[in-house]
Amino acid sequence: MSIDMKYFEEMEAKIPHGKVRTRFAPSPTGYMHVGNLRTALYTYLIARHAGGTFILRIEDTDQGRLVEGATDVIYRTMAECGLSHDEGPDVGGPVAPYIQSERRDTYGRYAELLVERGHAYYCFCEKAESEEDSGEFDRADDPCRDLPLEEAKARVAAGEPYVIRQRIPKDGTTTFHDASFGDITVENKTLDDQVLLKRDGLPTYNFANVIDDHLMGITHVVRGSEYLSSAPKYNLLYEGFGWEVPTYVHCSPVMRDAQHKMSKRNGDPSYEDLKAQGYLTPAILNYVALLGWSPRGEQSEQEFFTLDELVGAFDIGGISKSPAIFDIEKLTYFNANYLRNLTPEKFCKVAEPYIRESVKNEAYSASEIAALLQARCEKLTDIPEKVDFFDALPDYSVEYYTNKKSKTNAEVSLDMLNKVLPKLEELPEWTNEALHDMLVSFAEELGVSKDKVRRYIRLTHLVPGILDLVDEGRMRMLPAVEVSYLSRREQETLLDAMRENACTPSHSQALKMKRFSQEGELGEALIRSIMEEEKPNQVESFRIPKRSIARFFRPSASREEVEARVVRALELLEQAERKRAARGKGGDPWAM
Repeated sequence: MSIDMKYFEEMEAKIPHGKVRTRFAPSPTGYMHVGNLRTALYTYLIARHAGGTFILRIEDTDQGRLVEGATDVIYRTMAECGLSHDEGPDVGGPVAPYIQSERRDTYGRYAELLVERGHAYYCFCEKAESEEDSGEFDRADDPCRDLPLEEAKARVAAGEPYVIRQRIPKDGTTTFHDASFGDITVENKTLDDQVLLKRDGLPTYNFANVIDDHLMGITHVVRGSEYLSSAPKYNLLYEGFGWEVPTYVHCSPVMRDAQHKMSKRNGDPSYEDLKAQGYLTPAILNYVALLGWSPRGEQSEQEFFTLDELVGAFDIGGISKSPAIFDIEKLTYFNANYLRNLTPEKFCKVAEPYIRESVKNEAYSASEIAALLQARCEKLTDIPEKVDFFDALPDYSVEYYTNKKSKTNAEVSLDMLNKVLPKLEELPEWTNEALHDMLVSFAEELGVSKDKVRRYIRLTHLVPGILDLVDEGRMRMLPAVEVSYLSRREQETLLDAMRENACTPSHSQALKMKRFSQEGELGEALIRSIMEEEKPNQVESFRIPKRSIARFFRPSASREEVEARVVRALELLEQAERKRAARGKGGDPWAM
């Protein structure tokens, strides 16, 4: 062999061995979308769970797509999320450099080695750059594939432009194993002779990844399932060099809905977008971890995880082959839980910038305002509109003080407010408990029903989503009071069930859930079962959970459109069964 193997022997000697090594290898193209963040998280968790090494590598060989400042976005996102890397461009390591554009000579040497071994060839054909990048090239039409090596080298020495292509076997099959998808076999004739080294001397994405993963000792490669089709060619490269193939972990895509992948071009949020929308980083990480992965064993029912808990619980076997739907409402549910579980001090710290967007008067204490907000916010961006009255009290319509059922009007309400004002001024401290006790006592003095006052006070114990339904008149007072005795997690589960069934609980259903809650038996399944019960005034109606039929309709379809389409489908089914019966084939259209 004409190539000096000393260089390759020295490179092999540098490769770390003995423990799990993973890498997150983003391209600096502007932002960290949800799919990127999930890949980074899973890669980090695999390494940390095994006590291994987590590497950050910057893949910048596609110079045309690079965005200035994008590398800083990657560093900042990783730091904010707590995904600290052991090796990388900014911290160094035994297999540096960790930026692909700084490893240019390495790729050229290995491409030449592959040519010498007969697993690649020089190609002098005139092809568009895009075709070279994608590797889409019909090898049957390539006259360069069968050029004698000495003739090809002579043309290279003469300065003729060329690329180096992978020589895929014409016959046979290639089998690779994936941790999620199992063994997959493809016919070699379906694979193209992809470009490995472009005319500018830079490698293609597929070639650079294989070289770097081997030389950096990567044991587990985590990437999107869109790369499954490239895996056979990766395997053939590993075989061509005589290298061990790493463990492949291909993750199914994160979807906006059943038909569309999440995409920045379609307005889907990046990590930074979600932060700007008022979501906490721990909530985002927790939710993203569950997009395509489920805990197993004793933690199979657990929803909320710290990063350390994810490290302990994460295993590759829990990764699903099915695409995951990104549900912003579910993320909001997670975020609300995280906000409520912050200490008052930490909540005040994260809330204060949002409070000061509306409350400019420093005389108002941010900590005291925050204490009132913590139980009523689902996102930090909810805060400004909830406190904008502090600086400028809006004009309230007299209609707010009129209620026929309560026998109140503007005159009665004004009299009541004038009477309660001195009581409020006498309070030494405005705590929830002090206000509650004072109002109940005051109601007794005025001859107002104690239960009536308590009823309204109980509403402060409702989660924001349910309280909104009460405020909007979409949920009755009596069941709302009973629901207020449920824990916040129980209320949030109930809110999900209410949305799915498009109804609110009756008073009897609310009482039933309250009783089970007090007995410690109110779980998610029981809540959903109670909500699916037929109410007395709903005998004539039939409800189908939205999740069961969502894939048959566009996301923007109205309730009327859904109902009309379902009815039409049943009509067509009935017509088909009648025709079938008329032909003498019989059959029961409702048989299951």
